[in-house]
Amino acid sequence: MEGRVLDWLLQYGVQLIFLAQFLGVFGLPIPDELLLTIAGALVRQGRLAGPPTAAAAVGGCAAGITLSFVLGRAVGSRVLEYAARRHPGAVERSQDWFRRFGRWLLAFGYFVPGVRHVTAIAAGSTRLRYQTFAAYAYPGAAVWSMTFVSLGYFAADRWRTALALLQQHGPTAAVAAFALVAAYQWLARSRNDA
Repeated sequence: MEGRVLDWLLQYGVQLIFLAQFLGVFGLPIPDELLLTIAGALVRQGRLAGPPTAAAAVGGCAAGITLSFVLGRAVGSRVLEYAARRHPGAVERSQDWFRRFGRWLLAFGYFVPGVRHVTAIAAGSTRLRYQTFAAYAYPGAAVWSMTFVSLGYFAADRWRTALALLQQHGPTAAVAAFALVAAYQWLARSRNDA
């Protein structure tokens, strides 16, 4: 698989990155993390240009999550039923997490396998304002995309090991980061109410 991804990246470059991110976040089974990590390693080697690679990764991810949000807004429950068949349990888990953690799930849900595919649909079906969605989802798209591109860039030839470690510990790190942000937000509100 890695050899094929490498060949595709060298042949199609940033167009492939954008399309893969768009379709992967939208829910197609595309190895997003692998693709972005290899792309980062190729940037390090000088075989892909850095700024266009970063723009394609973040732009594709943002476009995919926007389409998911719009579909959630337009046809909500029908799309959620379809997503539930494709990702059993993920829709229910995502909706439950969205009710509990709200907007922050849009920013950190990218790191939880299966959740990033349905979070925006769930958000769109709740009638969340687009401005609020954008304020959380787009920075999350940038952080998630650039995490893997940076991982490939800084790990260079050791990107396989680094990717395996991030995939193993990434969801835990995302939950920890989410908990820190939630605690900070709670403390800030407590001080303002006092």
